[in-house]
Amino acid sequence: MKIFTLKNCDTCKKALKWLESKGVAFQNHDVRADGLTADQVGPLVKALGWETAINRRSTTWRGLSEADKSDIDDAKAVDLIVANPTLMKRPVYVSGDCTIAGFDAKVQGELEAMIG
Repeated sequence: MKIFTLKNCDTCKKALKWLESKGVAFQNHDVRADGLTADQVGPLVKALGWETAINRRSTTWRGLSEADKSDIDDAKAVDLIVANPTLMKRPVYVSGDCTIAGFDAKVQGELEAMIG
């Protein structure tokens, strides 16, 4: 499993601890430290939809211009996330053809199913 996180994000820290407690092997990709490419973000946006992939409650989102926030589609979302990695909702888990974002009770149930 690959997980996209942000080092200082409390939700990401909780998710990583949870995965470790379950004995799940994963590769952690820090979106700020490791950066993101369109080749990485494109499949995530396609799987999640741009509405889920972009964290519209973030300070990064609030700092964008109105032009950047308008007329968003998948392609524009990919460009925005590559330019502003902290804009991506996180954590994002990828295992095979399954992609999940967030870390609430529903996501934990989906992760349980994913890891078996």
